[in-house]
Amino acid sequence: MKSSLPGVPGAFLDSRVTGDEGEDEYVFEFGRPGWAEVASVAGLAARLYLGGAGAPRRYFAWGQAVRGAVLAVALVHASQGLGDLTVLAWRRHQGAWLPALPASLAAPALNGAWPVVTNAVDSAWIIVFAALVLGHRRMARAIAALAVAADLVFLLQAQVAGLLPRPSGTWSSFILFDLAPVLAMAAFHRDAPPTAPRPWLLALPGYYLLVPVPVMALQAASQQAWLPDSAGLGCLVVSLACLAHAPRALSRRAAGAAGPGTWSLALTLLAAAVGAWRVITLGSYVHDPHLVKVSLAELLILAAAVALVIPDAARAQAPVPAPPSQPYPG
Repeated sequence: MKSSLPGVPGAFLDSRVTGDEGEDEYVFEFGRPGWAEVASVAGLAARLYLGGAGAPRRYFAWGQAVRGAVLAVALVHASQGLGDLTVLAWRRHQGAWLPALPASLAAPALNGAWPVVTNAVDSAWIIVFAALVLGHRRMARAIAALAVAADLVFLLQAQVAGLLPRPSGTWSSFILFDLAPVLAMAAFHRDAPPTAPRPWLLALPGYYLLVPVPVMALQAASQQAWLPDSAGLGCLVVSLACLAHAPRALSRRAAGAAGPGTWSLALTLLAAAVGAWRVITLGSYVHDPHLVKVSLAELLILAAAVALVIPDAARAQAPVPAPPSQPYPG
């Protein structure tokens, strides 16, 4: 007798088949695994397919790539949290040398406690990022899960109230860059190599100064016409990251080096995510041919940039022994 339940529950029930028809029928009827058992199997799958030290090269590469992509997304969220704290301090005139907050930087009006909640969620990602980098992985997962749950409640309420001007873009952003990274934190398991904290901790203020600060400056100067939307900005940031990494990837390929190339694979994952986001948000601009052309140009730039690192990303999965454990990035 075979289980009709697909996936993990079906495999779990099939493993408990005894050969006795009556007992097996009882197992298939009432022996569904609990959430704790499903979570345990899912965690084991994450350790196998998103490997750590000693895993086969392919699984080690995917594990490092997913960990790198999650760290990159958490860094972007953390920098956004820093930006929100900057605007909050500006609004409250904590810096006496600052001029009055321009109206273009004022947050949309929200009722009740939601302004406090949204600011707290944005700031929580700073803690999530720091906890991941410093090795406090359970703390990072717990805080990120709470932040995503609060975001989900806010989005559901805004959807019901009709406060989402572009629902497809908002929900796709939530799924791709909030929910998915939290689920992908399963890659930070006990077999995963530690993260090198110094490069990532330095990357946070660097990214904040290079992206959120210029964006806020343009908004303060009422020059929003020069700014792409969020999906377009994501395409450009990932494209620049691919271009910055391309010389290293191309030189390793030309030399035939056996380097892991996991950062190339991580950038490919990020490019796929922001590319999907850009495609989904195109539906919001169907009545504006100019914005459609701009969005397609951003996609073209992204595709050209990621094409430079894809060969190195493919080589990262070559079936050779895994490299020794080392902090990420290697």
